[in-house]
Amino acid sequence: MSDRELELEVAWQRHVATDRTLLDRLLARHREKHRRYHTAAHVAWVIRHVDELASVEPIDHLDEVVAAAFYHDAVYEPTYPANERASARLARRDLASIGWDADAVERVASMIEATEHGATGAGDTSGDTAVLLDADLAILGADPAGYSTYVTGVRAEYRHVTDDEWRTGRAAVLEGFLDRPTIYSTPAARELWETRARANLAAELAGLID
Repeated sequence: MSDRELELEVAWQRHVATDRTLLDRLLARHREKHRRYHTAAHVAWVIRHVDELASVEPIDHLDEVVAAAFYHDAVYEPTYPANERASARLARRDLASIGWDADAVERVASMIEATEHGATGAGDTSGDTAVLLDADLAILGADPAGYSTYVTGVRAEYRHVTDDEWRTGRAAVLEGFLDRPTIYSTPAARELWETRARANLAAELAGLID
């Protein structure tokens, strides 16, 4: 077992279930050949950032936020338009099968669906959902090398699109984030990542336009 998988197993047993059967199935999904960024490494980093934000931000249901982090990219196919809804359905099924309370399951599913990161942007989420979304977007505020690795991974996942299609679609995504009043919803995330994220996004957008 790799160090990363051990880290994920510890988080799974602490927050989701003592049995790792469902975790093994999730990890198998994250090993799919087409994934380059949306792998188990991404899940591990999201959970780390959830823990980081939860140490300073109010959070009501940490177990549910971590469960949502585990499942938020369980279904990931770049050509499929409803990955978040499919991932939420999987989470509903799995968590119900191990005895999670129905209300808790629905809160997890709702958070997963919110990771679609709609155009309305930061400010329209709060509490536990805001922590999850900010943790998912923490990569935007990485150092330049880390951000470049992220972009390279996502581009590889979209290798089915032409360079012109990539530039057009990616530019629209970047502009959407830059047009937000803030990229992040929580004060802690804004302090940690907002400035660097805007610099990263603006630099990438300039490169696409040139």
